[in-house]
Amino acid sequence: MKILFLGDVVGTSGCFKIIDNLLDQIKINKIDFVIVNAENADKTGVGLTKDICNDFFNCGVNVITTGNHVWDQKDIMNFINKENRLLRPKNLFEPSPGKGFEIFTIQEKIRIGVLNLMGNVFMKKSDDVFETSRKFLDKYKLKKDYDFLIVDFHGEITSEKNAIGHFFDGKATLVVGTHTHIPTNDARILNNGTAYQTDAGMCGDYDSVIGMNKDNSLNRFMKKESVKHYPANGEATLSGVIVDCNFETGLANSINSYFFGGQLSNT
Repeated sequence: MKILFLGDVVGTSGCFKIIDNLLDQIKINKIDFVIVNAENADKTGVGLTKDICNDFFNCGVNVITTGNHVWDQKDIMNFINKENRLLRPKNLFEPSPGKGFEIFTIQEKIRIGVLNLMGNVFMKKSDDVFETSRKFLDKYKLKKDYDFLIVDFHGEITSEKNAIGHFFDGKATLVVGTHTHIPTNDARILNNGTAYQTDAGMCGDYDSVIGMNKDNSLNRFMKKESVKHYPANGEATLSGVIVDCNFETGLANSINSYFFGGQLSNT
């Protein structure tokens, strides 16, 4: 059982890379389930739309997760209430449209839980992520309520992501970070069997500043004349992880970083 998790999709180049290549990549890598964080997929580089979601679902994406930019394109607020394959962070202040956790059944009997969380440090205000996680684990159990559990932790700092990884160790199949758009070189199996990587990276043009036009970004850092951030539109790289899951335990047999196209490559 192989699950592909792709990090934050940024702008048009990231979208087209998924739309044009994902179905082939699923076949080549023998993927059974695909999760994509798409909170930056809009052409502006922030938010996502109903049309983008449907394009992704049509090319092999099973679940879309998000983060702090989930509401930046307003039409998503109505759509998320109707589409259970689109998640927002579970610890957003309630009441918020949509939901942060869902169980999906594939191949008639395999149940995959997907939990979307957001960090508290240097992020938009949200409920305490560790308290939300504790309440979640009090209610749901691996191999009882679902066969596998995937946790997208959308956070700014590595220490908070590390801590969440250990918090879920042995209770989730995969904990993977999103939001910083830079893939970390620490894919591994934690002590109690959970696959972990601090950040999955982004699906976007890496000849950029975290997906945004590099010249405009440099001007903003140097306080020179600039305009509002906008995405870089060169060839994108698909970036994420592939997890081989153990059906007997619900934990991970292996995890490998995944890159396709653009400037990054597997080593």
